[in-house]
Amino acid sequence: MAAMKGANAYARVGVESGVNSASPHKLIVMLFDGALAAIRAARIHIEAGNTAEKGKSINKALDIVSGGLAPALDAERGGEIAANLASLYDYIARQLLAANLRNDVARLDEAERLLGDIASAWREIEPQAQAAGG
Repeated sequence: MAAMKGANAYARVGVESGVNSASPHKLIVMLFDGALAAIRAARIHIEAGNTAEKGKSINKALDIVSGGLAPALDAERGGEIAANLASLYDYIARQLLAANLRNDVARLDEAERLLGDIASAWREIEPQAQAAGG
């Protein structure tokens, strides 16, 4: 038990260190990675019939999408792209809520696919962001 607590503390320090040293671009990548991992975990929990853990995983994904990714949008500088992403994040959140309510793996798949597409595009702009000094 003590070893597990130590391992969890070590992992937490590693995550916190990664967050503290990450660029703004990398922080968004980390949010995408966390949301996608939570969706994959939720799928496993649905298939295993583990309702409580499914709910926790979907709530984690929802928190990341609605509390991390969506608020990070800059409507002023992002214009139409930011508005479209905000609508997409809202749609993804609704898919996650429906998946949770109905144990619907297809809705999880849709949310994962959409987030994966956005994450992939975000990763592709990283070298350009670094070259521009951001």
